[in-house]
Amino acid sequence: MSRSLRVVVAPDSFGGALDSVGVADAIAKGWRIVRPDDDIMLRPMADGGEGTLAALAGALGDGAERRTIATVDALGRPIEADWLLVDEGRGAFVEMAAASGLALLAPPERTPASVRSASTRGTGVLIRAALDAGVERVTIGLGGSATNDGGAGLLTALGVRFIDANGADLPAGGAALAGLAAIDMSGLDPRLAEVAIVIASDVTNPLCGPRGASATYGPQKGADPPTVQELDDALAAFGRAIERSTGRLVADLPGAGAAGGTTAGLLGFTGALVRPGVEVVSELVRLPEALEVADLVITGEGRADEQTLHGKAAMGVATLAAARATPVVLLCGALGPGARALDAATAISVVQPIADRPLTLDEAMAQTEPLLVGAAERLARSIGIGLALAR
Repeated sequence: MSRSLRVVVAPDSFGGALDSVGVADAIAKGWRIVRPDDDIMLRPMADGGEGTLAALAGALGDGAERRTIATVDALGRPIEADWLLVDEGRGAFVEMAAASGLALLAPPERTPASVRSASTRGTGVLIRAALDAGVERVTIGLGGSATNDGGAGLLTALGVRFIDANGADLPAGGAALAGLAAIDMSGLDPRLAEVAIVIASDVTNPLCGPRGASATYGPQKGADPPTVQELDDALAAFGRAIERSTGRLVADLPGAGAAGGTTAGLLGFTGALVRPGVEVVSELVRLPEALEVADLVITGEGRADEQTLHGKAAMGVATLAAARATPVVLLCGALGPGARALDAATAISVVQPIADRPLTLDEAMAQTEPLLVGAAERLARSIGIGLALAR
């Protein structure tokens, strides 16, 4: 009889088919069919964007408390959204997509008019709730936003006033920033200076220009070419206003354009620190501790391709495991362009597609869960053969 193994299961989500919690559960289910006595440690992963809150809640279990509050979506409509209380009440995780996410807008609502007026205020309400809970650290996961307002709405919810030439508060949205004449920081929540603020983001785009927030991400949020230019000009004005008011030159910082420029706003008015999303999430779910005792790591993602090597969650997991000389298997829904490059990635031992027969994309996505169960079962049998041969 082969010895029992300690297996860390730390996958990313499989696109729109299954979130990382579901992926981890499916892999564990298949593995236990063959090797029920192994110690399986589930650490569902994410990169800080949409789905990170669910991954953290799934990985931390009783160590994370979901809190639901009333807030607003990107168009100002009342909604309820969750944030997480973690680390025995000392930390909070806020997912921007939970309140200000593009997924909360129906496709017909993603228009030039909506992206001009979309606001991050709902995310600011979540941050304020975390401050009310007395936390020492707030981690903000960026990604999947419907907004392009430089984080102005978020900052408004935290007490900053953005004022036009007539002394009135600016209306919501990125387009209105073109009329910004003055910034009043006297009402900024003083607790922001007392807590550590971490921005989890892998985006490297600057605030403005051809690679800026508006040009890169505006079209997927509904901006047509004239609106992209209008929003880019408005964010440029916002960046200059931040420099005048705070002395901080944020527009050209790498990553300032994340989430419609929200990183620029946070860096301009708080002591926020930007860190890679995978790195932040791995620490929050205590992945390094699990890897210390692991015999094998199973990660995964919807499509393994050349981009896997550049900052994706699966590669982040593999890199951490490689530092401990732990073998890593990457299960994927499909192999994409440049996947052969993964064969040379010493951090990943095996890349294994989960399909067990020819399938269309729609069929594969609809059957992701059973395909993962089957793939994990086959992998466990293969591992068993390897252990037998080693004996």
